[in-house]
Amino acid sequence: MTDSGPLVGRGRKSPSKKKETAGGLEEEALSAGHPERALLVSLDLGRAAAADSVEELALLASSAGLTVCGTILGKRARPDPATFLGSGKVLEVAEQARSSDAGLVILNHDLSPAQERNLERALQRRVIDRTSLILDIFAQRARSHEGKLQVELAQLERLATRLVRGWTHLERQKGGIGLRGPGETQLETDRRLLAKRVKTLKERLEKVRRSHRTQRQARGKTDVLRVSLVGYTNAGKSTLFNRLTHANAYTADQLFATLDTTSRRLYLGPGATVVLSDTVGFVRHLPHTLVAAFRATLEETRDADLLVHVVDCSDPEREEQIEAVNGVLEEIGADTVPQLLVYNKADRLPGAQAGMERDAYGTISRIRASALTGAGVELIRQAFLEACQAARQVSGQTEPSDKQTNHPDGTE
Repeated sequence: MTDSGPLVGRGRKSPSKKKETAGGLEEEALSAGHPERALLVSLDLGRAAAADSVEELALLASSAGLTVCGTILGKRARPDPATFLGSGKVLEVAEQARSSDAGLVILNHDLSPAQERNLERALQRRVIDRTSLILDIFAQRARSHEGKLQVELAQLERLATRLVRGWTHLERQKGGIGLRGPGETQLETDRRLLAKRVKTLKERLEKVRRSHRTQRQARGKTDVLRVSLVGYTNAGKSTLFNRLTHANAYTADQLFATLDTTSRRLYLGPGATVVLSDTVGFVRHLPHTLVAAFRATLEETRDADLLVHVVDCSDPEREEQIEAVNGVLEEIGADTVPQLLVYNKADRLPGAQAGMERDAYGTISRIRASALTGAGVELIRQAFLEACQAARQVSGQTEPSDKQTNHPDGTE
């Protein structure tokens, strides 16, 4: 797709200033400031954990490859209908944007198309919201064909509400020889073409979902335990995945380093085989368009036999992050899948040691570990082994029904 949407990560260019085109159509251009320098703006609307949300926004901006040159905070009882910020705060943002040479203003809130256009006109700078920033990061990270399809679908569905973006000629009817008749405006044409592309993407993703469903059904017939790693972004899921499977999945100290699901088979002993999947990380207020678009990927989580919920135990906001992850799991219908809580990054806590807790039924429910150092990883393997044994007891199996090749590192 073309970069005509509200994203910032691809094709960042500073268009020329407002000018008249050859056809007499007036184009709005935003060229002030450096396009890679971002000014963050957040209002306290009485929502809990507002300060932590601002820190996360700064991490998101850095993950998108931007340089954060300042943060403006404010407090309002309710958003301003026209600009979200209010006239006084808009003047403050404009002044700091000029002094810091910021070419991009990022709001830590969801903006309506009208609010976005009004702010861009007032600030003479590009303005995006939190959802657009997350979409941009996903667009940069997607590597597989499936991931790119899902990102494009999310982009187009968001773009459908932002087609006008101040271009008044889109509302005019097409004229001239061969163009008269139906009276279709350029805006209507764009909407029709966009709807057609969205339909095509949904059909392709439905084929992907059917293929995944067939693969999962095949795995379900081989008495293999299906385990998915879930958790807040940057909690260390991919590092733990690599530690358990000796794989080489991409890891980085940044948000949304992993988008595409990676699966490996893990052999724990006779009759105890696990298919472990590393999935996309979650974040507070994950855009619903992304959740819907990535349903084909997230269904891997919903159909798992066990979820390993990886938590960064060194993060002071870990309880809020657990709640955010559980909220997304509920949204995709995975809230009923059994969970194993793994408190990762124990090496960052002074005096913390690897350990585990069992629930009232004797099942391992919590593990403290460090994927980086390997401490506590054997406890996770033990939890997998016990889960396999419990599954065999439930299905009435006493002997392993599949033959696996035993490798020294426990993988296939």
